[in-house]
Amino acid sequence: MNAPAGAGSSDRVLTVPNVLSVLRLILIGVFVYLLLGTHAYGWAVAILMICGASDWLDGKLARLLDQYSRVGELLDPAVDRLFMVIVPISFAIAGIVPWWIIVVLIVRDGLLAAMLPVLRSRGLSALPVTYLGKAATFALMSAFPLILLGQWEALWSRVIGACGWAFLIWGIGMYLWAFVLYVIQLVLVVRQMPKIPKAR
Repeated sequence: MNAPAGAGSSDRVLTVPNVLSVLRLILIGVFVYLLLGTHAYGWAVAILMICGASDWLDGKLARLLDQYSRVGELLDPAVDRLFMVIVPISFAIAGIVPWWIIVVLIVRDGLLAAMLPVLRSRGLSALPVTYLGKAATFALMSAFPLILLGQWEALWSRVIGACGWAFLIWGIGMYLWAFVLYVIQLVLVVRQMPKIPKAR
């Protein structure tokens, strides 16, 4: 959640929000090891919570410290997309969530990635991140640790797990609707912005 696209961006690379994004990227690998390698569900939940908190915090700090950057505009959404692919796949491999959820998320992100050549032909690197898209990401980031906490037999665990599934269903719905909005934005870009001539 680094910065609104084009909002006072600079060429700075070493900023606090960017460091948090890189940390989140590293923690994704740590999470996979904990979940699939050691089956340390408790620690895996902690890592997911840290990832979710850092995703919120880097946007806050970008605004408070005025540390928007072009690198951040690309890095933060890329880490979010990676999170939304690797974490569900890990859950499916562990047998915690069904594979159809992974298919939905990967197809959606694949179609979104397919838009990039069209955007670049108009001189854009990405579409502006929508609040709905960020809300969907937040819901999904909240869902997975809650579902993981629901893997114990205790009543509290089952209640938390049910809440996690509610967040997951809600998040997937918003994720798909945010994709529709991105498609609408892409259509407007194609209609209103001419192609940039290729350099000879």
